Amino acid sequence: MGPAFDRLHPQLRRRFSVGLDSGEACVGRGVMDRIWHGGAFVKPFLALGATRNILVPREGRRVPFTIENVPYADTFGRETVTFVRTFALPGRPRRFDAQMVLGPQGDRVLDYLGTHQHLATDLRFHAEPDGSLLIRSGEHRFREGPVDVRVPALIGASAEVRESYDESSGRFRIRVRVVNERFGPLFGYEGSFTATYSDVRRDGVRAGLRPVREEVRA
Repeated sequence: MGPAFDRLHPQLRRRFSVGLDSGEACVGRGVMDRIWHGGAFVKPFLALGATRNILVPREGRRVPFTIENVPYADTFGRETVTFVRTFALPGRPRRFDAQMVLGPQGDRVLDYLGTHQHLATDLRFHAEPDGSLLIRSGEHRFREGPVDVRVPALIGASAEVRESYDESSGRFRIRVRVVNERFGPLFGYEGSFTATYSDVRRDGVRAGLRPVREEVRA
């Protein structure tokens, strides 16, 4: 983000500075006021994605959740930060896993999705005038073995994440929308949370937080 990073609210600057240099990990705990889906046609795709902790196949209101941002060096030596969201939905918790890695040229952030990092997309970060953070995804790429293809826009989707800090409540607020250019809104959630920080050099990365498979292709 360059100088634009300094325009973010100080609490956002700290949250998005977690890393190996800072030695901090961040865990957010809060409530999703709403988890929503698009039309009925979306449900089979959400159910399929849920098998690899991509998206969430159920709707809900006032759903407790956590988000874990923990830095580590992956098996390829790249600094990685987890974005693992766990939603305490009735009956069975659901996870939405992602890991962020700096691109090979240092000019973009790669977002690998799911337990096996089959999907990857570029992320763009923008500081908004009110000090909030806007994150937009680019096109998705699918990688598995020799397969390396771009996901067509017809079946792909773009994500928009807005995160801010509410000083009156002392809570972070987040809103996520995933949209297909033809079919419209597919999935999203919105809510708020508080954050605590810990020493990752002391505590390490808890079991089950890292992906099952790591992808080197950018």
